[in-house]
Amino acid sequence: MHISAKADYAARALLELAREPARPLTCEAIASAQQIPFRFLKSVVGELRKAGLVRSQRGCEGGYWLGRPAGEITLLDVVRAVDGELITLRGESLAGLGYPGPAAGLPDVWRRVEESAAAVLGAVTLPSLLPAGAGERPEDRMGAA
Repeated sequence: MHISAKADYAARALLELAREPARPLTCEAIASAQQIPFRFLKSVVGELRKAGLVRSQRGCEGGYWLGRPAGEITLLDVVRAVDGELITLRGESLAGLGYPGPAAGLPDVWRRVEESAAAVLGAVTLPSLLPAGAGERPEDRMGAA
């Protein structure tokens, strides 16, 4: 399985946004904090915006925020937002894949690999990757007291 640079950069950018959800971050700040090439990050953030994972606001008070609560964003959402299909074979979906003769069972193995990867990525939310206390809103901390 190949994890693309886009998926890695997208996840890292979303984690930066989840770390401090109350304030917007610029692409420059995210790129600097995560050591991501700025021009590549701009493209990735555009794809995340189209997928609804981030929202943006222009102006001096602008920047990027998470498009929905961090706990509702999984790594599977991130990968699908920037890469589309989780696993492809020669650029094609595994859905209609079929082989003749002795290789007939192989497509089922590839589909099980995809299902397993989707299960792992779908179980990991942004907050589960953040250090304890990061990304909490003040009202979250008050409720814990």
